[in-house]
Amino acid sequence: MRLRTTLGIFFISLTMDIQDFIDQGDGPEDDKREAWTLFQQAYERQMKGELEEAIKLYKQSLDTHPTAEAYTFLGWTYSFMGRLDEAIDECRHAIAQDPDFGNPYNDIGAYLIEKGELDEAISWFQKAMTAKRYESPAFPHLNLGRVYERKGNWTEAIDSYKQALTLNPDYTLARKALGRLISSLN
Repeated sequence: MRLRTTLGIFFISLTMDIQDFIDQGDGPEDDKREAWTLFQQAYERQMKGELEEAIKLYKQSLDTHPTAEAYTFLGWTYSFMGRLDEAIDECRHAIAQDPDFGNPYNDIGAYLIEKGELDEAISWFQKAMTAKRYESPAFPHLNLGRVYERKGNWTEAIDSYKQALTLNPDYTLARKALGRLISSLN
């Protein structure tokens, strides 16, 4: 599915650990541990393409202990199913849960690109770029470059792709996008 590369997630393994979950919000530690287990199970189902089961497990995790990550990944699952409005809604819940978490801002922008709402996507990528907590800050730069490229704003697109590579020199998609765009302009 195209959204998997659009979001820049690429079947990554979860880099968050249980301590990240436990540190979020109030509530009993046992609930947080149970929510973490359900979140991991949901992610595994999602990666296997068992999307309805993943949704069920993410919702159970959220009912046990809500986290921005679980809302974001639930949204990501909806996006796999083409349910972009529901994906956006879940990202909004994630932002309400933790406004400092960058992923849902980027994801909303990516979903808006898929919906053809390029101008609306720009502000979401800009918000993602300034988020305090974001493991992959190069992603919104790539996605913003994609918007600018589709709009014919070549200089801005090139600058965005270069910024993505500055933040992550090994970011293959950004390198390919930059090379492709420069080649097409020559």
